[in-house]
Amino acid sequence: MLIEDALRAAGVAEVDTCSTTDSALAALRRKQPDAIVLDVHLADRDDGWAIAELVKTLGPDSPRIIFSTGQPEDIPANIAEMGSVLEKPYEPAVLVELLSQPEKRGVISRLRGALRPG
Repeated sequence: MLIEDALRAAGVAEVDTCSTTDSALAALRRKQPDAIVLDVHLADRDDGWAIAELVKTLGPDSPRIIFSTGQPEDIPANIAEMGSVLEKPYEPAVLVELLSQPEKRGVISRLRGALRPG
């Protein structure tokens, strides 16, 4: 709840808190967020990063991903590259600061953007 309060205080209008994979997927179906703070150990799974894999299939306009975990070494390297990793415990202000910075995109994402017509 501290993180939710900090995000709201920073001006985030909508914050959905999901404790299970099903509730996270339901929230994603309702509306695509600008960012996802993903705890890799959800109540029903220890591989919450599977949600990140699904989110990235949405293409270059997919939500920004921030992994939140007490065990960053548990995240496979190719998954960790999909976003930023915050190691618990961290102050909510650290998350707010990270979200206020421009997203750092990887080489493949930059290439996709350069190749996209428009």
